[in-house]
Amino acid sequence: MSEFATRRVMMVDTQVRPSDVTKFPIIDAMLSVPRETYVPSDRREAAYMGENLPLIPGRVMLEPRTLAKLLDALDIQPDEMVLDLGCGLGYSAAVLARLAQTVVAVEADDAMAADAERLLSEQGVDNAILVAGPLETGAARHAPYDVITIQGGVEQVPEAILGQLKDGGRIGAIFMDGPLGVAKVGIMADGVVSWRPAFNAAAPVLDGFTRARGFVL
Repeated sequence: MSEFATRRVMMVDTQVRPSDVTKFPIIDAMLSVPRETYVPSDRREAAYMGENLPLIPGRVMLEPRTLAKLLDALDIQPDEMVLDLGCGLGYSAAVLARLAQTVVAVEADDAMAADAERLLSEQGVDNAILVAGPLETGAARHAPYDVITIQGGVEQVPEAILGQLKDGGRIGAIFMDGPLGVAKVGIMADGVVSWRPAFNAAAPVLDGFTRARGFVL
């Protein structure tokens, strides 16, 4: 077993399973996808650390525990289509591709989007579509989605994104309030999303997902 494969097993055994993530498809996906492939080359040694990994300024790859718990709460099925917002270099899309039928991964940073498309192709992930563009507009062309995941913090989720969720669909996001955050899962019913808290987590707030600031005198 390679050194990274050993670290991958350790990541699952020390970060994922102890966080009450027990669904076999999630464990299997996180054991199978080489996380070190989807990080900047100078950060490969840190790929399996239990913390958010910086990608570019203001953007991170979510720590393994947070991603695993979010996927667990969303309960993605093999026949579902997932919109993955802020896929970075493609790791979340690669994991989701093992759980869902199709993944539409959106990345706003052109260089990361190009790298993600190349890495996913090199890794044989053939059920993920990469869309380069603003995260807050999503990918309406392929909507509606069964599940939407947001790979970063939000203060609010734009209506344009919520409008791409199927009735009965689920959305997972980390709502930030200053330095503290709560991952929530929303369920769409009759055009309205009702949110429930799932667990504590934190990540930098993504561009386009901040709350409009009121004027303060």
